[in-house]
Amino acid sequence: MIILRGTPSQNLSGTLSPSIGNLTNLEIVLLQNNRITGPIPAEIGKLKKLQTIDLSDNEFTNKIPSSLGQLTSLQYMRLNNNSLSGPIPQSVANMTQLAFVDLSFNNLSGPVPRFPSKTFNIVGNPLICPTGSERECHGMTLMPMSMTLNTTQGDSTLPRSKGHKVALAISTSLGCISLLIFGLALIWWRRRHNQEPFFDVKDRHHEEVSLGNLRKFQFRELQIATHNFSNKNILGKGGFGHVYKGQLQDGSCVAVKRLKDGGAAGGERQFQTEVEMISLAVHRNLLRLYGFCMTPTEKLLVYPYMSNGSVASRLKAKPVLDWAIRKRIALGAARGLLYLHEQCDPKIIHRDVKAANILLDDCCEAVVGDFGLAKLLDHQDSHVTTAVRGTVGHIAPEYLSTGQSSEKTDVFGFGILLLELITGQRALEFGKAANQKGAMLDWVKKINQEKKLEMLIDKDLKNNYDRIELEEIVKVALLCTQNLPGHRPKMSEVVRMLEGDGLAEKWEASQGVESSTKYRTPELSSSERYSDLTDSSLLGQAIELSGPR
Repeated sequence: MIILRGTPSQNLSGTLSPSIGNLTNLEIVLLQNNRITGPIPAEIGKLKKLQTIDLSDNEFTNKIPSSLGQLTSLQYMRLNNNSLSGPIPQSVANMTQLAFVDLSFNNLSGPVPRFPSKTFNIVGNPLICPTGSERECHGMTLMPMSMTLNTTQGDSTLPRSKGHKVALAISTSLGCISLLIFGLALIWWRRRHNQEPFFDVKDRHHEEVSLGNLRKFQFRELQIATHNFSNKNILGKGGFGHVYKGQLQDGSCVAVKRLKDGGAAGGERQFQTEVEMISLAVHRNLLRLYGFCMTPTEKLLVYPYMSNGSVASRLKAKPVLDWAIRKRIALGAARGLLYLHEQCDPKIIHRDVKAANILLDDCCEAVVGDFGLAKLLDHQDSHVTTAVRGTVGHIAPEYLSTGQSSEKTDVFGFGILLLELITGQRALEFGKAANQKGAMLDWVKKINQEKKLEMLIDKDLKNNYDRIELEEIVKVALLCTQNLPGHRPKMSEVVRMLEGDGLAEKWEASQGVESSTKYRTPELSSSERYSDLTDSSLLGQAIELSGPR
C-alpha cells in the first residue's frame, strides 16, 4: 500500500502539484490540518487505486474537480473546512462505492445532488444551508466512530454561526440515535439467528475498512495466522499481554498483541474509537497500527512484524550494534516521542520509554512501540493517576511518588534509554554488572564527575566509538533525567541537542540551576527513590508495575 502523508497540524503550505496524478499507485492521501492553498488539481482523477483522501482543514479554493468521479476505488473523502466554491459535481454524487463524504464548511452552492453514500455532510455551506435547517443539510446518517467534525477550528474566514453549530449538534445527535438503534437491531438479529461471533476468513464480503484503511480483523483470521496463538509464536510478554508472530493469508508477517482482560469494561465502541484515533498518529519513527480485532472476550491489536526485534534484544545479540547505529536509534526514538508530545493532536504520553519498547525495522531504524496502550487501557482504571505504570529504573521520581505523569516523565525514560544504548545494559542491570550498589543513574553521575566516561561504554564496542559524541550523549541523558521535571528539556530540545545544536548552552544552564538548588532542596538519589525495589534479587531484571501502561 502506498500512502501520501503530510504530517497533520504542521503548517505545510504551498499548492498541491498537478504532478500528483503521476503517482498512480497511491491508495491513501492524508494532508489534513495544514495551510495548503490553491485548487484541488484535476489530475487527482488519474489515481485509480485511491481509496482514501483527506484534504480537510486547509485553504483549498475553486471548484471541486469533476474528475474525482473517476476514482472508482474511492471509499472515503473529506474536503471539509476549506474555501471550495461552485456546485457539487454530479460525477462525485454518482460514486456508488463511496461510504463517507464530508463537504461541510466551504462556500459551495446548490443544487445538492443525491448522494448514495452511507454518510455525507454539507452543513456550513451558506449558499446551500443559510440557516442549517434546510432538508439538504441533513444527509448525515452514521458518522464513523473516529470522525469528529472541527466546528471550532479551521479557516477563520469561514462562517461559524450559532445556527450552524446547533444544526450540527442536532444532526450528530440524530446520527448517534441511529447508531444506537442500528446496534440494538444487530444484537437482536444475531441472537435470533444464533450467528457466530466471527466469519470465515475466505468470505471477503465481511472484511471491514475504517479510517485510513485501518482494518478490522476477524478473530478466526488471527487464530489461523498465529497457529491458534501457539506458544512457539510468542515474540514477547508484558503487562499488556502477549505478542505473537503471525502470517496472514496474503503471506505478510504481523505481530499480534493479545491484550489481557480483553472482555473487561470499557466497551467496544470506545475501544474502536481510541484505536482509530491512535492510528492517526503516523510518523516514520512510530509503530504503525495495521488493525484490530474485538469479540466479547478478546481485544487484539495487529502491527507490522519488526524483523530486528527490540533494541533491548539487539543489545544482547550478535553482531553488535555499532556506534553509528546506536546514535541513529537515539535520534529516531527522540523524533518519535517529539511527534507524540508536540505534533500529535491530542498529544500522547508513552509512560514506559525503554529499550524493550523501541523496535527496529529491516534497516535498524528506531520505531517507538506501545505508545497507544496507555490511552487504550486507561479507561479500565477508576483512578488513573494513582496506578503507577512502567518499569523500575525508567520511572521518573515525580511519577513514582505521586502517580502524576506528563511528557516530562517520558523525557526521563528517554534519558535512561540513552544510557542503555551507551552501556548495553538494562537500567537495573548496570549497577550489578559494574559491581556497584544502586541504580544506573547514580553511577553515571559519579563517573561523569570523575571524567571516566570510558567506564560506561559497552565492552562489546571495544574502542569503536567517538569520545566527543559519547560525552555529548551522556550530557543529554543527564539533562533528561534531572530530578525536577521542569528542569528537563522538551523532546524538541532533545532532538536539536542530538543533532548538535544547543547542548553547550543547555548544559551550562543546568549546572547553574543545580548549584543554586542543592543547598535548598536535598535531592534523593535513584537508590533512595527505589530503596524498596533495588535489593540484589531485583537488580538483574526490569520490574513492570501495575500491568499495562
